[in-house]
Amino acid sequence: MAQAFVTGGSGFIGQVLVRRLLDEGHSVRVLVRSEASAARVAALGAVPVRGELTDPATWRDRVTGSDVVFHLAAETDVAADRERHELVSVRGTQAAVDASRFARVPWFVHCGSEAALLAGDPLVDIDETAPLRPDSEAAYCAVKAVAEKIVLDANAPDFATVSIRPRFVWGPGSILIEGLVAAAKAGQFAWIDGGRHTTDVTFVDNAVEGLMLGWQRGRPGQAYFITDRRRVTLREFMETLFAIYGVDAPIPDLDAETADREVPVPVRWFLGQPCILRTDKAAAELGYEPIVPHAAGLDAVRDSVALSGV
Repeated sequence: MAQAFVTGGSGFIGQVLVRRLLDEGHSVRVLVRSEASAARVAALGAVPVRGELTDPATWRDRVTGSDVVFHLAAETDVAADRERHELVSVRGTQAAVDASRFARVPWFVHCGSEAALLAGDPLVDIDETAPLRPDSEAAYCAVKAVAEKIVLDANAPDFATVSIRPRFVWGPGSILIEGLVAAAKAGQFAWIDGGRHTTDVTFVDNAVEGLMLGWQRGRPGQAYFITDRRRVTLREFMETLFAIYGVDAPIPDLDAETADREVPVPVRWFLGQPCILRTDKAAAELGYEPIVPHAAGLDAVRDSVALSGV
């Protein structure tokens, strides 16, 4: 069995990844900043490592002996200023790469995003040959592109790097979904241009399956899109989730012209445009297939909400 080191392991995707690694018999160390995060990680059965992501000297010695580093830590608040995004997502990624190379870790798996390709135009029927957009006007998207470039450029014969790009990760405890639910309940959510465009989404366990396969079968220096391989209409998908979470507030429609004026990027791109990604490469090179069907994912969310009493 292997030794894995995980950044961002106390987060939504990270906790599912840590559980998967432990369930398969691997030992896991997780970088944490706070006592609360350390407690969450320890409760899962992993070993918390206290340190500051952007200061690898505080934790890189604990990476030694690892067979793989999974880098999930990033700034997820799209409203954060550019300085904050660059600190966490760019400097943090560079620090994780540097620490891994210092420790002579052979594999580095980065959790990327289709957001790294967003600069205004919809992503429709695209594959991994589409260019990264570090020039995006949205800081969140620009730094995602820069961070992925850092990872893939670091690929070397003795240091294999892979980027896995899930789209719209959902599931029980999703910060993204719960944030949209809170906005809807507060009357701060609207359907942009009707919300009836097609989009890819990725159940969290399927995202983790992609991360695991990236480590086990990925071609060094490559990126892979990972989705549920079952496209949805955004409005129908969100209405189903809103019903599960008990959203009963009326949700207005916002025409595209008004959205252009009032909704900031990248939120407008994320919720107001189709996003259709090809996963042929992941299927062919990784053997990727979703391990949780769409209906089963919805059932898992229902069970989680019922248990929590939200």
